[in-house]
Amino acid sequence: MSGRAVLMPMRLTDLVGAPPSRATNFKVALAALVLVATAFSSAALVHFAAPRSGGQAMLWREISWPFPRDGWPAGRAFRCESCGGGRGGIELYVRPKIGFCNCDTGVADDDEVDRVADLDLITPRFAPLKPGAPIRAAGLAGRIRAYDMQMPDGARRAAVGIALSRRCDLLVAVAQGEGSAEGVQHAALGLLESNRIRRWLQLAMQAR
Repeated sequence: MSGRAVLMPMRLTDLVGAPPSRATNFKVALAALVLVATAFSSAALVHFAAPRSGGQAMLWREISWPFPRDGWPAGRAFRCESCGGGRGGIELYVRPKIGFCNCDTGVADDDEVDRVADLDLITPRFAPLKPGAPIRAAGLAGRIRAYDMQMPDGARRAAVGIALSRRCDLLVAVAQGEGSAEGVQHAALGLLESNRIRRWLQLAMQAR
């Protein structure tokens, strides 16, 4: 007998005639819940309380991780069309790198931010605008630094690289957009401090 499944015809009365069992009702409810969750995750809208000058809250949308596979698991990527003063929006890419940090010193200096913050995934042509600064975000401590980027198509972008540590683990993020570095930084930190993303980051940093 071949390995193909044989599809038997089914009459509508076969479905209507017998009342559904509790197991069937549970499966239907579970399927509906999955569909609702899938629809919600596909929209993936993230609001956070970081109003613009006009008082309108920034609205982030989750997008697919745009970079090829490397030695670390893919992270999460977000885009805000309204950020950056309507000049093309801002994108942020964030992921944990478990076991990739000096357990004693954490993120020690700007060279480490340059090296670990995934800037090179966007373009190899980036240059710091000024020295970085210590920062706390999502309950973690580290450093942040602003950059000028030349994209593969020749366009210029402002970017910020963020490296945060928890014991021996790193959380790295990079945001880029057509606005100023200060605007990109403000938007990126607002997203990282939003309740929904903050909870995910804390769980991700605890995973082993």
